[in-house]
Amino acid sequence: MDWKTRVIKRALDVGVASVGLAVTAPLFPVVALAVKLTSKGPILYKQTRCAAERRSGIEMSRPPTAERRARRGVRTFEMVKFRTMRTDAEQQTGAVLASKNDPRLTAIGGFLRKTRLDELPQLVHVLRGDMSIVGPRPERPEIMLKLAESIPFFEERMRLIKPGITGLAQIMLQYDGNFDPTNPQSKDLEAFLATVEVPDDALRLAGGSRRAFANKLLFDLAYSAILENPMECLKTDLEVIAKTPYVMLKAKGQ
Repeated sequence: MDWKTRVIKRALDVGVASVGLAVTAPLFPVVALAVKLTSKGPILYKQTRCAAERRSGIEMSRPPTAERRARRGVRTFEMVKFRTMRTDAEQQTGAVLASKNDPRLTAIGGFLRKTRLDELPQLVHVLRGDMSIVGPRPERPEIMLKLAESIPFFEERMRLIKPGITGLAQIMLQYDGNFDPTNPQSKDLEAFLATVEVPDDALRLAGGSRRAFANKLLFDLAYSAILENPMECLKTDLEVIAKTPYVMLKAKGQ
């Protein structure tokens, strides 16, 4: 990533996160009360996620196995969000990706996810430098390693890129990962992505939707390419940030 891009993104992150926290502060107690009243357990939920390594100088001497490729340039951090699932959600299944109409969601959890209100605490992560406003969504380490074994170059979606609260996939796709039929660009994009194959092993982790997972992955890879051009990156980030409130209000984002 160009150093100018890093400077632009960091300045935008600090500015947007600061304003975002000031504007959404009244929502925090409302969401917290809703979580508390509709399910047993803590209001906030912490989970280990992957982020881009802050340092350069990545290990390159050993054979590039799938696991080493996935871990190279990657660190972990504890991501905080409002809890949307039951406290026993993964006792039987282990780590799996959430899906549409997930039975593990609490009474208010589905609404919080579709409106992205559960992500509000992550604005603090942006100020701390763990995350960016715009970027690929951070995966859990165990899921990322399995996906990297099945999908060539999967780990490149976040190589030296901070994970984001929102991104291209979040504004272009519906909650289930499919294209929004009202978006005029959807037809052309869907025709192109129909040629992308996703291994069956990866589909089991992605909720079984081949097309939806390919859609999200390709948007993340496209964003990583945009970062090479500072002004194009700024334009894209501003567009994503401007469209995200609409996605939240319509409760249809990925």
